[in-house]
Amino acid sequence: MIEHPLEPIIDKKSKVLILGSFPSVISRKQSFYYANPQNRFWKVLSAIYNEEIIDRKEFILRHHLALWDVIQSCTIENSNDATIQDVKVNNIEQLIQDYPIQCIILNGKKAESLYKKYLSHLKIQVIACPSTSSANAIFKLDDLIKQYKVIKEIK
Repeated sequence: MIEHPLEPIIDKKSKVLILGSFPSVISRKQSFYYANPQNRFWKVLSAIYNEEIIDRKEFILRHHLALWDVIQSCTIENSNDATIQDVKVNNIEQLIQDYPIQCIILNGKKAESLYKKYLSHLKIQVIACPSTSSANAIFKLDDLIKQYKVIKEIK
């Protein structure tokens, strides 16, 4: 079993919660979300907001976003979502009660399937987007940017 090592990035102005499945090996080592340089997450956000991201945490909070993952603990081989088993989910329900989250964006199919399995009872708008992982090669950067632009439309 591997425990999720990262706290959610959130504050009292966060309106959009972006949920992944579970941090990659690189993200766990670097203690930050989407730390693998091959993951296009930060490139997508940079393009959507048309600005260079210097401080990732500051960027997330300044744009009233929040970051976390569906899984609190699991067994997983390396960073392969397909190998995830023995899932225990994070307390997303408490998070959306304690903060002004209006919408959840799911980053990838695994986050979407886990959300549907464990959290579909939550009464909140949910939008599933394609994974920003480089393993999701079918989606080019421009395609991802188009899909994730919905983040800016949530007020």
